Amino acid sequence: MAKDAKKLVILESPSKAKTIKKILGAGYKIEACVGHIRDLPKSHFGVDIENDYEPKYITIRGKGDILANLRKIAKNASKIYLATDPDREGEAISWHLMHALKLDEKNTERITFNEITKTAVKKSLKEARSIDMDLVDAQQARRVLDRMVGYRISPLLWKKVKKGLSAGRVQSVVLKLVCDREEEIEQFIPEEYWSLEADLTAGGAKGKLTARYNAGDNDKNELKTEADVKKVIAAAKKGDFTVQEVKTGTRQKKPPAPFTTSTLQQEASKLFSYATSRTMRIAQQLYEGVDIKGEGTVGLLTYIRTDSPRISDEAYEDACTHITATYGGNYLPEERPTYKSKGRSQDAHEAIRPTSAARRPSDIKDSLTPEQFKLYKLVWERFVGSQMTPAIYDTLAVKISAGKVTLRASGSVLKFDGYLAVYSKNEDSEKDVTIPPLTVGQTLKLTEFNPAQHFTQPPPRYSEGSMVRTMEEMGIGRPGTFAQTISTLMNRGYATKENKVLYPTELGEIVNEIMAEHFTGIVDVDFTARMESDLDKVEDGEIEWKNVIRSFYPNFATQIEEAEEKIGEIEVKDEETDILCENCGRNMVIKFGRFGKYLACPGFPDCRSTKPFFEEAGVACPTCAGQVVVKKSKKGRKYYGCENNPDCSFISWNLPTGNLCPDCNSFLVEKGRKKKVIACSSCKYAVEAPNTEED
Repeated sequence: MAKDAKKLVILESPSKAKTIKKILGAGYKIEACVGHIRDLPKSHFGVDIENDYEPKYITIRGKGDILANLRKIAKNASKIYLATDPDREGEAISWHLMHALKLDEKNTERITFNEITKTAVKKSLKEARSIDMDLVDAQQARRVLDRMVGYRISPLLWKKVKKGLSAGRVQSVVLKLVCDREEEIEQFIPEEYWSLEADLTAGGAKGKLTARYNAGDNDKNELKTEADVKKVIAAAKKGDFTVQEVKTGTRQKKPPAPFTTSTLQQEASKLFSYATSRTMRIAQQLYEGVDIKGEGTVGLLTYIRTDSPRISDEAYEDACTHITATYGGNYLPEERPTYKSKGRSQDAHEAIRPTSAARRPSDIKDSLTPEQFKLYKLVWERFVGSQMTPAIYDTLAVKISAGKVTLRASGSVLKFDGYLAVYSKNEDSEKDVTIPPLTVGQTLKLTEFNPAQHFTQPPPRYSEGSMVRTMEEMGIGRPGTFAQTISTLMNRGYATKENKVLYPTELGEIVNEIMAEHFTGIVDVDFTARMESDLDKVEDGEIEWKNVIRSFYPNFATQIEEAEEKIGEIEVKDEETDILCENCGRNMVIKFGRFGKYLACPGFPDCRSTKPFFEEAGVACPTCAGQVVVKKSKKGRKYYGCENNPDCSFISWNLPTGNLCPDCNSFLVEKGRKKKVIACSSCKYAVEAPNTEED
């Protein structure tokens, strides 16, 4: 080895190299392995069941040249540091590098850093360690479990539905959530209810207030119909509107915790309509380093895959310095704020925060792209705000009696903004509601009653943000997998996103039905959450990783065998139609593609003619004399339209029944798959569908 040999640092991402090279200087050689370099083979199962579930790793195609280059450099390195990401995947990549490069353990060490700053990177070199096999084994267990589910179930889907389909351990559970929510919405029957407010005055133009009727204050007499409302109004008008009780006080609004991976994805989805994958891509850029004018390449955010709201002592002191200098000492709490993790947090990393509170978003805006600036500003404001005092409001609550009816009015006025001084734009705005000074026994004058009719609403469809929140709450997957899982569902055509919410496609519903019928354990939320818990125990060194596999696979293999018998070995043949191919005259056949059924010429590949297939729905068009047919939107969502389109513009997301609504004369539709509901296409009319022999 040459005397001037450099130390070698191996990273995952080439984009990190520039930042790290600037920090470590000329004595170090920085190289990237570009993600995983070994994995289970794609061409076969890759897990030796007979040999205690031993995984068979191979070099990933295309990584040969990278490994050859790394071997050459490693031979001449005085020291080798494996600096892949500080999580299970990163630890596993370092372990694979050790084996693939045949590195000397005495000359190779593992380093991790939560942020790409000079202090953090230099500190990691001083705290270099050996590879943590508990982390590696947790990753191996996850990889083997996912392979078992994917490679054993997917062939069954090929036989039942079409070639190329696949199932995933976490993906299948998320698909079930999307399908179940759609079923809830379709089966939902709205119920009528009313609200009632009274506009009152206490004398003068500034003495106006609005009081509300609450069933709990009135012997739980709920306002379900207009008749109930009229009864309450009549009772109230029999007496004077008298102030019975006045309560003044203050309340605090505490700042939200610094961002975790899931809360950042949720907030970016809500505020900017960013897909989870887009949020993570931008955050990764800010973590790996951005060229800042006057500073060079700088890592702006800490590690972006975390489920902990914890921050380091250094970060806390950094925030305190900035808050005191910018806003004043009264914006700094007497005690350090603490935030609890949700569920079973690994707490392996800090919250997502800026690497320096002094690097204000406005100061570096010119060095960032618009989307980088928006996300960095969001993280910076959330972090600084989380270490500030709560906002304080003066409150006033008034109880008013009118005959035997009780009404309430409440107001609040911001007294001290606290953390809202920095994080107000990113929260739901809370406007001041003022109430005039009132005294007990004072009589108020009624201006008017304002009754309003409402109907209960079905549960909302999942947005990407709300799906991430649900996955976190249920313990499905881990922070680094949320975005990938949702993207996979859409990429495979199982779900689609329209108007920012997720819908199952027809293909997704078919796959979900097969999974729910034959693999109840795989799509069970509690089972999946227990699996995640077991993987955490492997990481903590509490259980051996193969024990997780041993407890899972035998029962799973039995389910596979039973499913194979029920599904059958006969491949579903293409259905021939009487529609002739316009190119060669053959009878076209019905095939099942990514977005449902379509017509194709059986002469493929000699003839590649295809056309849309519109299956008749069996009912007449409510607008004209044509037939209603089943169609697909561009994103694969099923809807119903008239065969005479574009001359007839009729469309509906639900199947028309052929009957008209008794309330408004609009056409009725059928909703739901398991429990059917007949609902109006225009008004709130809805009833349970009558049972039929077919049902």
